[in-house]
Amino acid sequence: MATKPGPLSRWPWHDLGNYKYALLAPWAARSTYRVVMSEERDLLSFAVLPVLLLRLLYSQLWISVSRHQTARSKHRIVNKSLDFDQVDRERNWDDQILLTALLFYVVNAAVPMAQGLPWWNSKGLVVAALLHIGPVEFLYYWFHRALHHHYLYSRYHSHHHASIVTEPITSVIHPFAEELAYFTLFAIPLLTMVGTGTASVVVANGYLIYIDFMNYLGHCNFELVPKVLFDVFPPLKYLMYTPSFHSLHHTQFRTNYSLFMPLYDYLYGTLDKSSDDLYERTLHGREEAPDVVHLTHLTTPESVLHLRLGFASLAAAPLAFFGCSRLRRGLSAASSLAAKLTSLLGSTFRSEANRLDKLNIETWVVPRYTSQYLSKEGLYAIGRLIEKAVADAEASGARVLTLGLLNQTRNGADSSSLSVQANELNRNGELYVIRKPSLKTKIVDGTSLAVAAVLHMIPQGTKDVLLLGDASKVSTVLASALCEREIQVQLVDKHLYDCLKQELRPETHKHLLLSSSYGSKVWLVGDKLTDDEQRKAQAGVHFVPYSQFPPEAIREDCVYHSTPALVVPDSFENLHACENWLPRRVMSAWRAAGIVHALEKWDAHECGDRVTGVNKAWRAALAHGFRPYDRHDATAVAK
Repeated sequence: MATKPGPLSRWPWHDLGNYKYALLAPWAARSTYRVVMSEERDLLSFAVLPVLLLRLLYSQLWISVSRHQTARSKHRIVNKSLDFDQVDRERNWDDQILLTALLFYVVNAAVPMAQGLPWWNSKGLVVAALLHIGPVEFLYYWFHRALHHHYLYSRYHSHHHASIVTEPITSVIHPFAEELAYFTLFAIPLLTMVGTGTASVVVANGYLIYIDFMNYLGHCNFELVPKVLFDVFPPLKYLMYTPSFHSLHHTQFRTNYSLFMPLYDYLYGTLDKSSDDLYERTLHGREEAPDVVHLTHLTTPESVLHLRLGFASLAAAPLAFFGCSRLRRGLSAASSLAAKLTSLLGSTFRSEANRLDKLNIETWVVPRYTSQYLSKEGLYAIGRLIEKAVADAEASGARVLTLGLLNQTRNGADSSSLSVQANELNRNGELYVIRKPSLKTKIVDGTSLAVAAVLHMIPQGTKDVLLLGDASKVSTVLASALCEREIQVQLVDKHLYDCLKQELRPETHKHLLLSSSYGSKVWLVGDKLTDDEQRKAQAGVHFVPYSQFPPEAIREDCVYHSTPALVVPDSFENLHACENWLPRRVMSAWRAAGIVHALEKWDAHECGDRVTGVNKAWRAALAHGFRPYDRHDATAVAK
């Protein structure tokens, strides 16, 4: 909200949530009935709902394109941090689209001349253009300047200017009273067309699309207007603004007040003198080489919409990985379409760009799903995608690349497990080092820090644990760390027991115990935890995952801990999307490990059988501002 919210700041349907769209139901039913049953077909009223849906889709496309471009960084204008507070503040960007629909319905019903409009009237296009260039732009300019007076600014317009780093939808984030004032201005061409008998369905709705386009263009935070337009037609600089032009209004506040036409800033001396220079610089752009690349992949079809490039409000909340039936029902069509489209992509894409101190950190996404990783037919193609991503990371100058989820692998033997399917891919990233021993980019699988995070979640005073899962690099290093701390490691899987005895030092074997009992109060669980195994646990058992994926919680009388993760430092910038099922500003230990590796400038890989060291990785992470995370406040075994 504004600094000192004024009257009518709150939108009238604020408390309805997404049920606000129910307000359209009677109007939509009325317009449909009139088209189907009445001889007088009112096309304007009937078009309201399809146009609303089109504008919602159009707005979302602008959000996705803008976030993709700003992640690439070349033409980014304002290089500052965008945070979760801004995402929350802008989550109701569709309010103005709903308001437009309601006003169209009301005016159409109340004004006879707004009924029975033709599809097209060229005279209306001329009227709308002239009135927008004249009264609308002129009145908006002076109204906007008035909004920057301290009285109106503190009560209304400061809400909009709370976003220094703008996104397309920032353009429509205003208190209700301010939005009503804008609608009054934009109604001048529309009502004039109606009054003069020149209105048409296409021009009326086209004017709305034009306003959307120019609003989103000015707030997208990357420069995309080609210079050739101004070279061919120089006066265009007075008639059309650019994203960089309007960005200066959000950073300087007292310049570039115009709506879409800079003409009035030129006339009244409020043009920012750096407008042309900023346009030239951002249009030319500059590449920022990543220092750290985290390579992840999609999990479920819903995860496409959960990406930073997807729905902003969904991305800012943890993905309900197993308990998202309501989400699936509500977004099944959108996620299914998005899933099919992403599966067609032949290379990874940038999803996120962050900064910590002087490190540039990027997240790249392999456009494939967990189900495809578990299919032997798809492994070869995925392997090629990952190998190309490794080559691209080195070509871009990245010092470290981390392999997230099933892109990184563990040794195993049971072909039914996630880990073994992944092991056929690249053997913990070691394959890329073997193929190119001179690889400058360090491959980090994050085992050491992941194990350290698991140890932190084990309740203080624990004397024994039950280790379930496959024989893998993480389970081996974890068992070794536990034995060194003289914690008894119980196992019910003989194969896992035999594998650990082969890998661990002989003096630690006394802390390994093959047992048929499930009586331990702390279970360290991998990918393969079954419902039957969970039912064998006593009440109050702590399930502590050491896997990339969380177990499905079926016991209400037990404690389920987080997958290995850390809270990011306060100085970690531009983080406004959750990593899969983790909460805000929490990062998987595997992803954090690469950042720590780069900060420490360690000149070695952590892949294959190579291990950085559990205590070494943990101390370094804490020294750089990472903090332990667990959804339950268990006291650490290892500090």
